[in-house]
Amino acid sequence: MVTQTLDTKGLNCPMPIVKAKKAIGELKAGEILEVLATDPGAVKDFEAFCRKTGHELMEWTETDGVFRFLLKRA
Repeated sequence: MVTQTLDTKGLNCPMPIVKAKKAIGELKAGEILEVLATDPGAVKDFEAFCRKTGHELMEWTETDGVFRFLLKRA
């Protein structure tokens, strides 16, 4: 179940990651942040972000140019 949704559509790198880092920091361990983005580079950015921070990239999907990421707080 998604705890919080963050809409970063229209923002380019690195803003989706910057905003997600702040938002996920406000969640408790195990809570889920949903991030919506339109920057195609966000896929690699969120994969790297999760590797570096220990948060889990549960899944990502793309529909009509909008990427949806589910991140679980470590």
